[in-house]
Amino acid sequence: MDLKPLIEKLEKMGYTDIYSWCDEPGTYYNWHTHNYDEVRLVYKGSITIGTEETVYHLKEGDILEVKAGTKHWAKTDTGVCYLCGSKK
Repeated sequence: MDLKPLIEKLEKMGYTDIYSWCDEPGTYYNWHTHNYDEVRLVYKGSITIGTEETVYHLKEGDILEVKAGTKHWAKTDTGVCYLCGSKK
């Protein structure tokens, strides 16, 4: 898959330090926060990300922006690949 158009989309949204990340089925990240606004753009598989307010079920093509300091967790049952970026 050509990720260049997806990376350019995130750059136009103001994100930097963009990289690709993949998690295997069963991966779980416990509650945590980030110092900067973060974005996740799913390009393969699916992931669930929960905040104290709601739970998001992301699949291919979905984007989620998480504001700095937002407490959240993430898990994937199927495996997932996504682009990550930060807005400082």
